[in-house]
Amino acid sequence: MRGMNSFSALNIINRIIDESVGEGDICIDATAGRGNDTLHLCRLVGDTGHVTAFDIQQDAVDSTTELLKQHGMAHRADVRLQSHSEMDSLFEEGTVSFITFNFGWLPKGDHNIFTKKDTSIQAIEKGLKLLKNGGMMSLIIYYGRETGFEERDALLEYLPTLDSRLYTVIEMPFVNRQNCPPIPIIIIKDKYI
Repeated sequence: MRGMNSFSALNIINRIIDESVGEGDICIDATAGRGNDTLHLCRLVGDTGHVTAFDIQQDAVDSTTELLKQHGMAHRADVRLQSHSEMDSLFEEGTVSFITFNFGWLPKGDHNIFTKKDTSIQAIEKGLKLLKNGGMMSLIIYYGRETGFEERDALLEYLPTLDSRLYTVIEMPFVNRQNCPPIPIIIIKDKYI
């Protein structure tokens, strides 16, 4: 039997990605980090799909690129040293199946470098336009220590303002866990007006 710890924010989002992404899909990993989400998406899109990963840290780009090579998935992705707030320069509106974000800092990296509310909200707004009808976006908000509270608060204030005729937003906070548990969120683009 699985313990409570198996229900992490990452496990919840990964289960949703597994059920939502398939062969031939175009996906974006908006925060490449160490490459685990990029690799996960690459396995799901198959040889007919494609994943583009963004990160502003060379360390993250290098880690992601190396992980993809190790698993024979480099041909399914491109990894860009570029802000996720510029993703609209590479994609047409309504063409992307899934976009994933992990807000916060690079795992095992410099905690003085982290995502910021202004570019994060801008990236979400641009990403929502890129999603096809029925497409999804996942967010995990990591926060704590000296960083992240401002971004967390801004994101949680922004998300309820999304037009409910176009998007369904599901927030899944861990209400009884200590020490700033990550917050998983799903946005579904489910209607056109």
